[in-house]
Order: sequence, then structure tokens, then C-alpha cells
Amino acid sequence: MVIKGKAHKFGDNINTDDIIAAKYLDSQDEKFLGSKCMENIDPDFIKRVKPGDIIVAGRNFGCGSSREHAPWAIRGCGITAVIAKSFARIFYRNAVNIGLPIIELGETDDIDNGDIIEVDLSKGIINNISKNKIYKTSVFPNFLQEIVKFGGLINWIKARGGKNENT
Repeated sequence: MVIKGKAHKFGDNINTDDIIAAKYLDSQDEKFLGSKCMENIDPDFIKRVKPGDIIVAGRNFGCGSSREHAPWAIRGCGITAVIAKSFARIFYRNAVNIGLPIIELGETDDIDNGDIIEVDLSKGIINNISKNKIYKTSVFPNFLQEIVKFGGLINWIKARGGKNENT
């Protein structure tokens, strides 16, 4: 599975309140949440993001509360992957559950805002096309690629007839 888009760069410790403000938590509408994504730290973010784009960040992305609204907002605005040095554990799990690929990469400082990035999940390769640089990361396991393909864990389970590999 290959994802290609423009990088939108953020720093360290982007918390779930930065991603989606608490005042919007009464909604579960992904498109609405997407329209408010990152507005507290970058009010013009939603104007620049295009479907297929990628967020690139520093350490501890998604820290804060355990709300699923944060990955919903990211996916709802058209972002197809998040690359960061590290992720808060609960954000990582919530992103996987909704089928949003998140990739750990120590070299995110090398990627600039606006760079064109191509991520090959099955090979564990990130290509910064703008700078002609290739980075190696962990291969996305097949079952996680399937979860992404089906749009989340629930859809993946339904597609498998409610069965997992161990039943």
C-alpha cells in the first residue's frame, strides 16, 4: 500500500486538544471534525490541506486525552497518514482502530512543510520526493494494512465475517 501527499509539519507534543478542540467533542461527524482540525495551533491548516496529504511531526504526537475524535478529525480533513518521531500510546491505538496509518520515523526533522512524501507501508520505505531522500521505517504488518484498506478495525472484522485469525 502506497500513500503519497504533501507534508504538513508540526513539532513535538501535539496533544489531542491541539488536534481537535474540546468544544467540538459533542460531534462524531468526521467531516465536521475535520473542518476544525488543528484550528487552535494553525487556524489556516484546513485551508491548505488537500485529500491525500500527510502530517509530519516530532515526538509524542497525540498526547493528552484518549478521545477518538483526534484521529477522526485528522482523517476527516483528508490526511491519509501521520509520520512522527513517536506517538502517545492511546492515540496510536485509536488511529489503528479507525484505519489511519501512523508511522514512526526518527528523521522527521529532515522533512519540511510542503515536501512531497511517498510512504510504502508494505516495504517500510518513506521517500521524500522533494529532497530525493529515502528513509527506512518498520513495515506495516499485513493485518494493519488490511485494517487501513477497510477503513478501520470494525469494518475489517465485519469483512472477515466477525472472525479473526485465531478463531
